[in-house]
Amino acid sequence: MFRWTQKRPDGSRKFTDMSLGAYPAVSLVLARNKAQECREQLACGINPLEARNKAARMFGEVADDFIATMRSEWSNEKHVRQWVQTLEVYCASIRQTPVDAITTEHVLVVLNPIWHTKSETASRLRARIERVLDFATVKGWRSGDNPARWKGHLQNVLPTRKRVAKRHWPALSYADIPVFMVKLKERPAIAARALELTILTAARTSEVLLATWEEIDFDAGVWVVPAMRMKMRKEHKVPLVGRSLEVVQAMQTAATSDYIFPGQRKGRPLSNMSLSMLLRRMEYNDITVHGFRSTFRDWVGDKTDFPREVAEAALAHKVGNAVELAYRRSDALEKRRKLMAAWSEYCEADNGYSY
Repeated sequence: MFRWTQKRPDGSRKFTDMSLGAYPAVSLVLARNKAQECREQLACGINPLEARNKAARMFGEVADDFIATMRSEWSNEKHVRQWVQTLEVYCASIRQTPVDAITTEHVLVVLNPIWHTKSETASRLRARIERVLDFATVKGWRSGDNPARWKGHLQNVLPTRKRVAKRHWPALSYADIPVFMVKLKERPAIAARALELTILTAARTSEVLLATWEEIDFDAGVWVVPAMRMKMRKEHKVPLVGRSLEVVQAMQTAATSDYIFPGQRKGRPLSNMSLSMLLRRMEYNDITVHGFRSTFRDWVGDKTDFPREVAEAALAHKVGNAVELAYRRSDALEKRRKLMAAWSEYCEADNGYSY
């Protein structure tokens, strides 16, 4: 503790105390050095406490700065929201704590309540706090070891968290796809056409909803999704065949936006919630939009002889190690075109159809 006196207007003296930090995080030598800095500030007419409070950066402020800095790298808005929500909700107790004062105890106060009940969230939260504190260190807002680091530190005080089985997105059986597609085609809404294209191309929801007309090559029958919108950050060419090409052509005849599937707000695409709500209105309450990618993959594996590599390429998955990828330069577009044509034909067929 550093104590000094200030003279009041009436001539009396006011004692002011300022914490220099808690032992053993702050050693006696470091405390003495800090106290000397305070004396030098007083000699220059500077109030050490006011100076420190003015310079201090709160953890919440630093977390927000970090997210703003990294936002351009995170093209997935859901990922951004997860960062914001976890660092706001779970870190509420430390957001107004100076970032240079964050200790292991602060981190444990945040993690302990959810370490076993929300294991996956707790693990990600710890890693996010660690990155925020590393960011603060690089910026010069704190110094010393990172109290949120796992190896050699928190692993010694937190019990092994419970492993949670990998979640699989609820999906429709491929045997039920033909009937589902008939019901879907009967619906006139833009959301229905967007869901059709999502299913027929085995694409991710965001890839479809953010698709623009400049990405479509009608002559070649190809939809080129730019790298910045792909999970693997690699351009992905999607063959448009059969019904998938018809859907895009139908949307072009009534185009009112740069987006193929425009939303209600001008200049904005259709929201991903609209596809989920469509499933609810169709009374398919136990499946998800993303699950149709699993439906497609199951169908390829069970009902066709297409190679695994072609199926994974259709899903824009990374297949093989670095050496294999270096030699596999082709995107197998024509092979995938045959696969997607077979998938489109199956989706349009009767229940008993098998390819």
